[in-house]
Amino acid sequence: MDLAGLTRDLEALRDEVVSAVAGTQEVSALAALEVDVLGKKGRLGVVLRGIGGLPTDDRPRVGAVANAVRVAVEEVFQARGVELRAKELEARFRAETVDVTTPGRPIRRGSLHPIVETAGRIAEIFSQFGFVVHEGPEVEDDLTNFQMLNIPPDHPARDLWDTLYVDIDGKLLRTHTSPGQIRVMHASTPPIRALLPGRCFRYEAIDASHASEFFQVEGLMIDEGTTLGDLRGLLDQFAQAMFGQGKRTRFRPGYYPFTEPSVAFDVECVVCGGSGCPACSRSGWMTILGAGMVHPVVLQYGGLDPERYQGFAFGMGVERIANLRHSVGDLRLYMENDLRFLEQFR
Repeated sequence: MDLAGLTRDLEALRDEVVSAVAGTQEVSALAALEVDVLGKKGRLGVVLRGIGGLPTDDRPRVGAVANAVRVAVEEVFQARGVELRAKELEARFRAETVDVTTPGRPIRRGSLHPIVETAGRIAEIFSQFGFVVHEGPEVEDDLTNFQMLNIPPDHPARDLWDTLYVDIDGKLLRTHTSPGQIRVMHASTPPIRALLPGRCFRYEAIDASHASEFFQVEGLMIDEGTTLGDLRGLLDQFAQAMFGQGKRTRFRPGYYPFTEPSVAFDVECVVCGGSGCPACSRSGWMTILGAGMVHPVVLQYGGLDPERYQGFAFGMGVERIANLRHSVGDLRLYMENDLRFLEQFR
């Protein structure tokens, strides 16, 4: 190719590139075009390789034209790149603009399960009287769950507990929180004020008022000179705090192998106020827990001298207290995880 031909090709390439660059709308397309023109195997390089076939005297003049074309092309690419990047940045800013005056999305707040909340409220009330929360194992041995609580293997009271046994060295799932009494007495020195919340298990037919898995709270107070009057006063204060001031209460005779005497503690019906309704079987009273003075045999198993120390114990079903507080008639609702039910306790 001669001098004139190479010069025309270079100028034609420049004009073509300038037009193509002006028409690009994206940075990625511009980058691809730049590689096509200025890359190692680009179109400008193909034209420049023709300089080697020119006479020696013509080469400097073509080289000058080629350098001018290269500079012009590079400037066009650079200028268009600045424009396109600015446009893309502006578009990104518009797309990502946040209206700080727009109200935020509402945050869904959870709440405590009514059983957890009720157990916490029970603990809060008794903590004001010096009771400290203790925890015991859910898998117990027969000795602690029954025998040390004055329930030997041949005791008829065992029929009151439908026990679930575990195939591990004769272990069982605790049927009540009362075994915690023995553990606290072994671990502590009187005066003792212990609260023992926990999950219990029994082989029960499940219905509106029975479950094979349920929660209890056990209370234990042991000191010198503790009386049944102390128990009555404490439970009266608990009933007022839990169900409202002015609620009447009463003791009725009861039976538990690990307390003597044993009592049932009733509170004036929280539904009808004592006038009588289906919720209280028209009696005007609702039983909320069982209690009594700790049996001397249990004190001995706990390593304490019954001649020196006396104490009382009480136990309540958390579901029962929750039912009375929230007017829930079926304890199965607590275990079904139905959000329509649980969201009422926010």
